[in-house]
Amino acid sequence: MISVERFLEQQGLQPVLSEAGGPALSSGRRLQDGRIESGCGQVLCNDEEDTPKRTRHARHAGRVVAGVSRTPDDPNDLDACREAALRLLDAAPRPSGAMRERLIGKGYAPEVVDDVIARLIRVRLIDDEAYAQSAVRHCASRLMGYRGAVMELKRKGVDRQLAQHVCDEAESQGMFAEAAWELGRRTARKTAGLDVEVRKRRFWSAGGRKGHDPEVLREIAQELFV
Repeated sequence: MISVERFLEQQGLQPVLSEAGGPALSSGRRLQDGRIESGCGQVLCNDEEDTPKRTRHARHAGRVVAGVSRTPDDPNDLDACREAALRLLDAAPRPSGAMRERLIGKGYAPEVVDDVIARLIRVRLIDDEAYAQSAVRHCASRLMGYRGAVMELKRKGVDRQLAQHVCDEAESQGMFAEAAWELGRRTARKTAGLDVEVRKRRFWSAGGRKGHDPEVLREIAQELFV
């Protein structure tokens, strides 16, 4: 003879406790919110209610606290500031301006930050000119113009004078002119079949957003969109 529980399992039914404490038949189904409903429509349990709310709130609070950046115990701790700078450089190269902003934002004293940055420059772990040259090449690969590249370098923390200097060099090499022509060719391919005025308008809009010289854009528009 098999037990009642075993028999119910073989029949695809779930044993639930009746009010008298014994097993009762139920073709119960699990609802989307985790509750179980018996064959007669009675809600039997809710798994979510088995977890104390305070426990769930504590887990959530732990996740929030874990994401908060802790300020240094000593803002004048030179070694800690240097370690923080090295961690930032390990994640990505940075110019001195961006590094200074990040370290001060972490709570280190400005004079300590300046000392750390000066040491990193001496050992060439920070090289503003090399960073700017790499950044301007990246801007050109994104088909940006002179004005757009200067703005992008400044946004990344490069000194304005240095940003203009490396962009002047890139412009003398024809880097931005080639980027403008490539932008024109891509726009021409994408807008093939549209009205010529629509094509020109889209090219001018893209060129303006990229920061290209209007004279260069006019020359390209006259050549490619006729």
